[in-house]
Amino acid sequence: MSTVTTPGRVATSSGDRPRRRLDWRLRFTALSLIWGFSFLLIKVGTEGYAPFQVTLGRLVFGTAVLAAAMAVRRERLPRGARTWGHLTVAAFLLNALPFSLFAYAELTIPSTLAGICNATSPLWGMALSLVALSEDRPTRVRVAGLGLGFLGVLTVLGAWQGFHGLDATGTALALLASLSYPIGWIYVRRTLAGTGHSHLSMTGAQLLLATVQLAVITPLFTTLPTNLSAGPLLAIAALGALGTGLAVLLQYGLVAEIGPTTAQMVTYFIPVIATAAGVALLGESLTWSTPVGAVIVLIGAALTQVRPKPRG
Repeated sequence: MSTVTTPGRVATSSGDRPRRRLDWRLRFTALSLIWGFSFLLIKVGTEGYAPFQVTLGRLVFGTAVLAAAMAVRRERLPRGARTWGHLTVAAFLLNALPFSLFAYAELTIPSTLAGICNATSPLWGMALSLVALSEDRPTRVRVAGLGLGFLGVLTVLGAWQGFHGLDATGTALALLASLSYPIGWIYVRRTLAGTGHSHLSMTGAQLLLATVQLAVITPLFTTLPTNLSAGPLLAIAALGALGTGLAVLLQYGLVAEIGPTTAQMVTYFIPVIATAAGVALLGESLTWSTPVGAVIVLIGAALTQVRPKPRG
């Protein structure tokens, strides 16, 4: 996920303030549900298509939504070879790689575990930012959150039982996908900040490049499906149009209206929704260590986002 810092609209009268609050809360809820259900949709998609095909379809539908939004707003793709070069790397780290890794991971692990692994992104991000971003200083609270978060991961995985019953490869792929996001965020922050292009045009170009990357890779590792499975195909379409395209538009609107700090709280609802959806709709099993570990992960992730108050 990425954030935008454009100023939001301000209500002009007291009469429309309740509508504004209700509006952003509804969109916040919708975004949480969309991203939470994405892991279920990936699982359903892989039941009929190869992981690379799921990812390619997701990117095609997501790019189509952003292309339509850009056409409505009359936005153009960014210009400059340097910008497109950096966007190519960002597309790989933030879209092509993690989307594919999650799809491969869910061949062997439940969608509930994939959703919880996704929640470790803030933990990886905090650890990496201490090394890569000089302005990000460690504090006792943030370091404690990092340790607590990874303790939660070990709880989810049942480390005291020797990770019994879990597919090690699938779990590692899901965790690697979660690690890819903060690497991509740091790369974008260091190379694409202050380009002058709108966030919509930059993200549209990024998704377009990720689609091209998967369009090249997919035929090399997969064959055309012998029959088109309607259910998985609809899941892929929803995953792309809603979980990638519409979700980005909702996120940008939320950040512009309520700020990045509040908007980023959607991250903490995703594993809860992913777990509930996987258990209720896919019949995935759930032991006590999964929800307990997930809560520990989320508390740790929240602590890593605490910033020291400025002096003065």
